[in-house]
Amino acid sequence: MNAVTITFLIIGGLGVVLLALALFAGDLVPLGDGDGPLSMPSIAGFVGAFGFGGAIAASLTGGGAILALLVALVVGVAIAIPAAWGTLLLARAAGRMRTDATPTRSDLLGRIGVIVTPIPAQGYGEVRIHIGGQPVKLNAKSDKAVALGARVFVVEAPSDTSVVVEETAPV
Repeated sequence: MNAVTITFLIIGGLGVVLLALALFAGDLVPLGDGDGPLSMPSIAGFVGAFGFGGAIAASLTGGGAILALLVALVVGVAIAIPAAWGTLLLARAAGRMRTDATPTRSDLLGRIGVIVTPIPAQGYGEVRIHIGGQPVKLNAKSDKAVALGARVFVVEAPSDTSVVVEETAPV
C-alpha cells in the first residue's frame, strides 16, 4: 500500500469521525449552516467519500505516486459530490420526518387491557394495555378486587401512569 492510498484512507476516516460527531454531538457542536450544502452531515459525506473513493482509485492505479495522486483526486471528487448531495437529501428527509403525537391521558380512556398484577379492593395493581401497537403497563385501581389475567376496560385516567378500570365479561 503506497503513501497516497494511506493518506486518502486517513481522510476517509476523518469523514467517519465527522459523521459520528454530526450524529452524536450535532447539537453540541454546530458546524455549517444546519440544513444546507455546508451542513455537518453533508461535509462528513463529502470528506468520507472523497477519502475512501480516492484510496480505492490510488490503490488500483499501477503507476507512480504522482499518477496515483492525480487519479485519486479526480475520482475522489467525482464520488464525493454525489455522496455529499445524497447525504444532504437523506439528512433533510430524516429531519422533516413526521412522527405520531405523544399519547396523552385521553388516549388511555376506553382501552381494553389485561391485569398483570392483581388489584385488591380499593388498592392498586397493574394493567397492560396497547397504545400505538406498543404494550404499556400502568398502575390500575378498581372499586372491587380484580384477579390476575382478567380483561378490564379503562374508565378514567387520573394521571399519566395510573388508570381506573372495570372488569369486563370474559370472552
